[in-house]
Amino acid sequence: MLSLIIRRLGIGIISVLAVSVIIFVGTMILPGDAEQIRLCQEATEANIAAMRERLGLDKSIVEQYLIWLGNFVRGDLGVSLASDAPIIELIADRYHNTVYVAVLTALIGVPISLALGILAAMFPGSLYDRILTFVSVSLVAAPEFFTATLLVLLFVFALGIGNAVVVGSTEGKDIFGLIAHFALPIATLSFVIASQLIRMSRAAVLNVMSSPYIEMAILKGVPRRRIIMRHALLNAIGPIVNVVALNLAYLVTGVIVVEVYFGYPGLATLIVQAVQTRDFILIQGLGMIFCMTYVVLMLIADVAALMSNPRLRHPK
Repeated sequence: MLSLIIRRLGIGIISVLAVSVIIFVGTMILPGDAEQIRLCQEATEANIAAMRERLGLDKSIVEQYLIWLGNFVRGDLGVSLASDAPIIELIADRYHNTVYVAVLTALIGVPISLALGILAAMFPGSLYDRILTFVSVSLVAAPEFFTATLLVLLFVFALGIGNAVVVGSTEGKDIFGLIAHFALPIATLSFVIASQLIRMSRAAVLNVMSSPYIEMAILKGVPRRRIIMRHALLNAIGPIVNVVALNLAYLVTGVIVVEVYFGYPGLATLIVQAVQTRDFILIQGLGMIFCMTYVVLMLIADVAALMSNPRLRHPK
């Protein structure tokens, strides 16, 4: 078990290094110049050259990458090219909104989606299963902004509930206050993750239900509900956990459209602003944070799958 975890950890580290190269090279070839945007009318050749020297941008790309990677490993994300503020401070002002929405969506959307998927597996081919499958497939085809628009039209304009733009501070609010504050973003993201979790949890359970030991239990007259909850579900945890981990990572890193649509300041809108101002130092820092979030969650999912299913630890 320990060797498998170390192997997964090594793969994760290699993935992070590969992504760091892609992020660094990708930001280097972005059109535009952050120094010219920042200096505006004072953007003479001498001023631009002086600023590039001060920021270390006059070195070769390899030197810049090694310096940046070394600083990142030490926890130094650098200084923003657009505002000259430490990136840690910029992230500290924004991260709580993204974390609030991600955590609340996970607490609400994930259990409901898994429960609906397991119920669909209990009654395959029924009217409930067909309706749920149709709804989940429709949600997969609907992008986030379309789902958000429908929710705004329904709740804000038709029913007069909530706001189309998330405004106000979250300080001093309890969990119910936070849910009310981020109600529409949470609902939008819940529909997005439900479209995948419902279908994958249903498919994983039904795949296990075709196993010989499950067929034997059915022949013995064991109720289907008991078979699923006590026997099939444990063996279906592996793929379900992986899908849950992917969706949790999406909640942190893939909410750009939702944050921009509802206008609340989070990490996703911060990286959009960084692209607009060609602040590639900020883009690199946020990109690495998002990448490491994916790697950590997938490592947790792999470990959970290995612990829940002994057959994965002995594939032969």
